Amino acid sequence: MGRMYSATFELVAATAAQDLFEIVAPADSAVVVHGVWLSQSSDVGDAASEMLNILIHRGSTSGSGGSTPTASPLSLGDAAFGGTVEANNTTQSTEGTILFSWDWHIAAGFQWIPTPEMRPVISPSGRLIIEMQSTPADSLTMSGTVIFEEIGG
Repeated sequence: MGRMYSATFELVAATAAQDLFEIVAPADSAVVVHGVWLSQSSDVGDAASEMLNILIHRGSTSGSGGSTPTASPLSLGDAAFGGTVEANNTTQSTEGTILFSWDWHIAAGFQWIPTPEMRPVISPSGRLIIEMQSTPADSLTMSGTVIFEEIGG
């Protein structure tokens, strides 16, 4: 088993379609995604309910306009993540091969924990995007977490 990391964003005002997370593997390691969690805390009434499309895909270019959260090791004392993580890029990456697609009802949290056989593997220097393809009807106060493993390096 490799080194496990989490990357998060919290209480971000999401007003546009965006790359919620972009993970770029280090040149000498592969990365395996173990799970994704998304939530919003601003639209809690039935009248504010909406469905947003979530995609997981490989990307060929990097997005921009967001932040670069630090990937935190889940084991105290583990090395820093050798790749990069970006969050909430409003200028989105170039969409590559779509691996998964869902419609997320924002009144319920989004949780994806794939079985080991379904976990996407990012090859060395490869890129994986977790994208909110839909534009929210109004500003959503969103939080999110992605858990991943670095193998090699």
